[in-house]
Amino acid sequence: MILAVLYCLLWSFQTSAGHFPRACVSSKNLMEKECCPPWSGDGSPCGQLSGRGFCQNILLSNAPLGPQFPFTGVDDRESWPSIFYNRTCQCSGNFMGFDCGNCKFGFWGPNCTDRRLLVRRNIFDLSAPEKDKFFAYLTLAKHTISSDYVIPIGTYGQMKNGSTPMFSDINIYDLFVWIHYYVSMDALLGGSEIWRDIDFAHEAPAFLPWHRLFLLRWEQEIQKLTGDENFTIPYWDWRDAEKCDVCTDEYMGGQHPTNPNLLSPASFFSSWQIICSRLEEYNSHQSLCNGTPEGPLRRNPGNHDKSRTPRLPSSADVEFCLSLTQYESGSMDKAANFSFRNTLE
Repeated sequence: MILAVLYCLLWSFQTSAGHFPRACVSSKNLMEKECCPPWSGDGSPCGQLSGRGFCQNILLSNAPLGPQFPFTGVDDRESWPSIFYNRTCQCSGNFMGFDCGNCKFGFWGPNCTDRRLLVRRNIFDLSAPEKDKFFAYLTLAKHTISSDYVIPIGTYGQMKNGSTPMFSDINIYDLFVWIHYYVSMDALLGGSEIWRDIDFAHEAPAFLPWHRLFLLRWEQEIQKLTGDENFTIPYWDWRDAEKCDVCTDEYMGGQHPTNPNLLSPASFFSSWQIICSRLEEYNSHQSLCNGTPEGPLRRNPGNHDKSRTPRLPSSADVEFCLSLTQYESGSMDKAANFSFRNTLE
């Protein structure tokens, strides 16, 4: 709980907001509302012939809806993924993935029966070659189009209820940027109307499980891309730090000498382009971020709103947070008192 992971998809297709398998985005798939692609190992849907899984109707919660979102049938993310698919692969045993072709986290081997523990390390404990390898992996992910996933560039309604698919390729790194954008974007209500008071991954009980799964899937994609099954995301322990210790050219990028909003030209990441940063523009056009580059990385550490966050948390702050025994409480949002989740967030 005391660690801030440097880079912030999901366990199964049912829980991943914005996670569209390339094999399931044809008009046929969308019109039939089925995503049960064949596993490459045996050619059967969901690897059924090998006992990996089977195609099944999705299971949705029947719990009553709360008052937080007073609309029905206007947001593609409601009761995910039912607006797009109502039949998906349900994986058995230790298998997971949109085609049951992967192993659950913590399992390895051809039959997903081997257990192995991976440990995330402090970025300052990495050797120079290890750090360079980490940055090389990030660069490779930034320049490699995902072979498994695409992103929607239109809503289900704009796709004419699936008859006109609107999807685009995206690189593996930006896929996760897009997913994080999609899960927290405002709801598009049609016309010029939007609903801002909604977020499926923040300021609510889902904050921790959603981001944990997000990071695990991020690691898994890098492992698959590089063939390095031992890859883990390093962390920065920010307890008691007086400044952004990783904001140097040796690590995540120092400040530009003439423009404090940009990275130093000597930074490894100074040439990177960002996506999904023009939220008001998307809202005004009732459109989704389409994953195209929108300019250089922007960062200005130390010049945030100090009335909201005067400093980084101290060790005492962390210990107090860890002393809270109730995961969630009261309103279960950013106003929840003595909630471990809200205090941590």
